[in-house]
Amino acid sequence: MSTLTLTGPYWVTVRQYRRTLWLAGAGVLLSLMGMTWLRYWDGRTVGTGHDTGHSLLRIAVEWAESGIILVPFLVGAFVAGPMVARELESGTYKLALTQSVSPTRWLGAKLAVSGAVTVVGTIALIGVYRLGWANLGGTGSFLWYEPGTYVSTGPVLVAQALLALGLGALIGQLVRRTVTAMALTGLVTGLVLLVVGQLRWSLMPVKTLTGPLAETLGVPVDIASLETDAGLLTTTGERLPSHACFDRTQQWDVCPADMNVTGQYSDYHPASHYWPIQLIETGIVLALAALALYAAFRVLRARHP
Repeated sequence: MSTLTLTGPYWVTVRQYRRTLWLAGAGVLLSLMGMTWLRYWDGRTVGTGHDTGHSLLRIAVEWAESGIILVPFLVGAFVAGPMVARELESGTYKLALTQSVSPTRWLGAKLAVSGAVTVVGTIALIGVYRLGWANLGGTGSFLWYEPGTYVSTGPVLVAQALLALGLGALIGQLVRRTVTAMALTGLVTGLVLLVVGQLRWSLMPVKTLTGPLAETLGVPVDIASLETDAGLLTTTGERLPSHACFDRTQQWDVCPADMNVTGQYSDYHPASHYWPIQLIETGIVLALAALALYAAFRVLRARHP
């Protein structure tokens, strides 16, 4: 058998959802063409003198960012609804089981095809986003630690999409109602990603910068760094809120003697922490995806021994 030839349930899955696959491929291709065109016109005048190619590029990247972060939800909803719940709800899955296909192989084929498309498509979208972001990174809302930029530029997005795929397979079996399964998968996926996102900046120890008291609040940190905490330091090493002295003296750089304040501090993540945090978070999300897939197959075996 040729490595490029699909047979059995894999061929059936591709055939069954070929329109969706074509639409997904066309969407990625059009995105690539559009972003390439905008990169070409970056810095040039387009239309009127007030509408530059750079402005168009910024708008396009912002839209791309908004769309890309929805990819995990779209993947989870599609797997939970049309791929799993709808077939269980209508009973059409029984036809596959009569063709000498085991329940495990039936679900495995669906997840293998959707997983391969998800990984390839998500990586392609990351490449499209990076193509436009390369000319904007480090400016405005496109700094590496901004939520949209952080997710859209690294492997964590692929892991999130695979997590949604696993949750969709699990919830689709448990609920067996197409619309309900899609909505519930989106909700659960959002909650899990929200929790992981809240823990993101705790995955690596921060660096600390200290300095003397000054009229400006906080120790100056490079714009490319993410400041996570700031405040005042005392002679014992105790940390106080930034406004502790101001509350008593109404001046930022004057502190009462009894407070024993010696200076200020800032905790921050430098830009060099981007890849380590990306890889750690990706590993965590992939582990959760593996657990969801394991649970999905356990439920399948329990209901279809």
